[in-house]
Amino acid sequence: MHNLPGTKDRAERGGGTADAIPQFNLLRWFSLLSLLIIATVAIGLGYITTHFLVKESMERDSMLSAQFIEAIAEAEVSHSGVPFLAAMGELLDPREDHRHPAATSAIRKQARQEFLDHIAHLPDALLANIYAPDRIIVWSTNPSLIGKRIGQNPHLEAAFVSGERMVTSDVHAVEGRQEQKFIQHPEKLFIETYIPLMDEQGSVLSVVEIYKEPKDLLARIQRGYVLIWLSTFIGGGLIYGGLFWIVRRASILLASQQQQLIANETFVALGEMSSAVAHSLRNPLATIRSSAELALDIAEPPLQKNIGDIITQVDRMSHWVRGLLLSSRPISGDSEPVDPAAAVRETLIAFEQQLRVARIEVEAPQGPAPAVISERMLLSQVLNSLVANAIEAMPGGGRLSIRIDPDQQTHRLHLIISDSGRGMSPEQETLAFKPFYTTKKGGLGVGLVLVKRIMERFGGKVSLTSREQEGTRVCLSFRLAAGGENGTQHTDCRG
Repeated sequence: MHNLPGTKDRAERGGGTADAIPQFNLLRWFSLLSLLIIATVAIGLGYITTHFLVKESMERDSMLSAQFIEAIAEAEVSHSGVPFLAAMGELLDPREDHRHPAATSAIRKQARQEFLDHIAHLPDALLANIYAPDRIIVWSTNPSLIGKRIGQNPHLEAAFVSGERMVTSDVHAVEGRQEQKFIQHPEKLFIETYIPLMDEQGSVLSVVEIYKEPKDLLARIQRGYVLIWLSTFIGGGLIYGGLFWIVRRASILLASQQQQLIANETFVALGEMSSAVAHSLRNPLATIRSSAELALDIAEPPLQKNIGDIITQVDRMSHWVRGLLLSSRPISGDSEPVDPAAAVRETLIAFEQQLRVARIEVEAPQGPAPAVISERMLLSQVLNSLVANAIEAMPGGGRLSIRIDPDQQTHRLHLIISDSGRGMSPEQETLAFKPFYTTKKGGLGVGLVLVKRIMERFGGKVSLTSREQEGTRVCLSFRLAAGGENGTQHTDCRG
């Protein structure tokens, strides 16, 4: 026998690679990694956005409070009438009143009291403290804090030392510092604002400390939280869903192409092997059959049966070689409009004797049908293979039904072939279109594979359903040819 170089190696690659090398699951890894990345980005953006929202909202509220207090201070200074008074900060320390004449001291106290009344009635204020340059609280809405010196407060130090008009704000839970003696405790959090009051030279004369719990602002921030996180999760979910759909389609397409490549490689190997087998066996088989026929004429009756068996087995091997060559041959032929009903009738005429001997009742379309896109000889080959399978599935007789259903909506035509034979198990049905899989004794397992290849060659589809002891149903779905849209039924291969 002549060996074809590379045939064995390619066959081994086609059959063993999928088992030897673990396949990369694109959809699974994309699902995990994209979910992790999108979730990380979404959470990061949500956190940054909410942090920015809180910070800017609190800074804005603090700035408004500072501007309000500074405006009050300037107004009280202009209305106080205190001689040589340039800034409210000079009036806020009562310890300095004794350095001025009595009349001036009374006016100072009145101006200071009006300013402090405004501070005490600030909206949402929890506590207000005023610090002298020596860090002693000279006034507070909590009288128990007046006179206490406050140390280890970096925000207070920054307000005194900076020499610039500034507002320091912070958002935190109650820490219980010495100056945080609230009369009314905050429910959740508060804003701590330091407002330096300066003279004309820019020296800090005193610092006003305000603790506020702006409930309306906090409610708005809470609604902003909900809106930001809801938008973040919905946006991330939409992005993930869109990408997942695209990659899932790509994964399905890649899997289909991979299976097609494996099938093509299998058929290439099969073609090479078939050529080698045909070249090596065709002549020996012909010689054996000729010799057996000559021996049959001169052999004694006891030997004729054995010689007949030889001829039968040679014919079976020749048929097997022809099927192998046919399955490996590239499917060629230009598409053309074909009447499927006429093709069915020609096939049934060819199998008329076998159907009669097998006692099979036939139901087939009688009139013409819309033309489909196919090739006459290849369509005949498809129908011959399916009818032959149906006859073999009904050795004790039965019923063969062939129905044609055009569908204008999908622009397709369904040719349905049903038999009442022994059927298939679910496992056999799953493997029906797998190359070289067969349930018939001595079969090659290429008939349905050829049917599928021919149908796909012209843009068609084939599907199979079967139940044990109930029969098998094969549906051929063709594309309708131009002008072949006169059908009125609307069915599909599932019906």
